[in-house]
Amino acid sequence: MPLIDRHIMYLSRRRKGKEEGRQIMIKIANLSKSYKGKIVVNDLSFSVEEKEAFALLGSNGAGKSTTIKMILGLVKADKGEIQVKDKKTIGYSPETPSFPSFLNGAEVLTYYAKLQNIPKPEIEETVERLMQTVGLEIDKTKVKFYSKGMLQRLALAQALLGDPDILLLDEPCAGLDAMGRIEMIELLKRLKKQGKTIIINSHILSDIEKVCDRGIVMNRGKLMRSWNQVDINEECTLEDIFTQTLGGAM
Repeated sequence: MPLIDRHIMYLSRRRKGKEEGRQIMIKIANLSKSYKGKIVVNDLSFSVEEKEAFALLGSNGAGKSTTIKMILGLVKADKGEIQVKDKKTIGYSPETPSFPSFLNGAEVLTYYAKLQNIPKPEIEETVERLMQTVGLEIDKTKVKFYSKGMLQRLALAQALLGDPDILLLDEPCAGLDAMGRIEMIELLKRLKKQGKTIIINSHILSDIEKVCDRGIVMNRGKLMRSWNQVDINEECTLEDIFTQTLGGAM
């Protein structure tokens, strides 16, 4: 199919989405952040619609994690605007999750479920369901003995507590083996089909290509390029887009 036809189809789908009342879940406008005089995020603007998976791409130090933390309110922006439909409906999985080492996985989720005021009669069923969803066994293994991949799975389960509308996932496939990555990708696809809005920061471009509808490429805090699935084909992968965008900018 000619490229122009694919763009027309993409625009038609987006118009249809607008007509069906798809909302903007997150809107970033002219966002900037500096640390000790070093610009980390520089006049960044983008928006994310409901029920889509959106990727933040870039090399180390591009400002991706800082952007996620500003959306969450964990880091204060120097200037710019962040609009989130409802911050109470955000689930967050950090790149390096940390949990009480003396608890097992189910106990960790139970602890966080209580912090979120999930009704007591629902906690046990919720914990069992989420452990099964992310592929963790309910046993007595303390999280201090968890592998990096197991911690990532537990972090995603914790992010799903309370059934949030928006998921912010920082390197969700980090530490997973090949089969674990396949299972995680399939899980993220299912979550998107269920209506979740997902923002992913990842260095694994092949995984992003399978899950995300669109995204941006960042470098040194600046937006270098926006992309969507229409741009990806047999002759141009997401890796090609990434390297072409940053080839002369790194």
